Amino acid sequence: MSSVPGVTEEGHALASAAPAFLKGHGTQNDFIVLLDPDGTFGLNERQAWALCDRRQGLGADGVLRAVPADGGGWFMDYRNADGSVAEMCGNGARVFALALRDAGLVTVDEFVVPTRGGDRSVRFLDGDVIVGMGAATTSARAVTVSAGRGEWAATSVWVPNPHAVAFVDDLADPGSLSNAPDVTPADAFPDGVNVEFVVPRAADRIAMRVHERGVGETRSCGTGAVAAAWAWRRRSDALSEDVPPTIRVDVPGGTVWVTEHSGGELDLKGPAVIVARGVIDEHWWRERA
Repeated sequence: MSSVPGVTEEGHALASAAPAFLKGHGTQNDFIVLLDPDGTFGLNERQAWALCDRRQGLGADGVLRAVPADGGGWFMDYRNADGSVAEMCGNGARVFALALRDAGLVTVDEFVVPTRGGDRSVRFLDGDVIVGMGAATTSARAVTVSAGRGEWAATSVWVPNPHAVAFVDDLADPGSLSNAPDVTPADAFPDGVNVEFVVPRAADRIAMRVHERGVGETRSCGTGAVAAAWAWRRRSDALSEDVPPTIRVDVPGGTVWVTEHSGGELDLKGPAVIVARGVIDEHWWRERA
């Protein structure tokens, strides 16, 4: 039998009106992974919000539903804690990959995860998971972010989630990030934006805090770490030979590493941990369907 209650060894759900789940985190950015191998359960905004509620639900920064992809493999159907849909998630992709393997839905160390932001390769190596994040894009449009009593120029980066990266003198400068920082011009990110506040520690090391759209301040953000490292390398003398290809990114929940390859492709490496397995209560699930 599968190690996940309610799922057979072949990866099919046992007779149930609610899905099996795993709870995990990547550098304390935590997620609920719903296993929907037959595509029967779905996931709406209300269900995602209720699951992520830390008092009335399981509690998480987001929900990742594993559902068969049209071209094969397992599509990562990702929703933020407020129920809104997002393109993809770097930390979530690592947890998703580990959950798929833990549940017996995949048995190999390297495979592709389809997401709304495109296909993402994942690879297990020495206890970490490496996610191919694709190439970043940017805009020359000037953007400013404001938080606490400060205001900073920011770099716009899409990976593919939208990010505004601001370099600050101290990570305490933005103050509380329970509310979203102000971003101007207001139409720079029509779908909302994640905002990173970054402090350089060395040529190959930065530290950051992040406010994630639809969530609030989180302990880590994978796409945010990639965006911050990408912006730092360009701030550091425009990709000179002195700037290393791999940047260590310290977040409140731990450490990840971002590597930029010569063709512009970016990898995110970090840990993933499964902390719980179970099945959603059928009555609770039906009430929120």
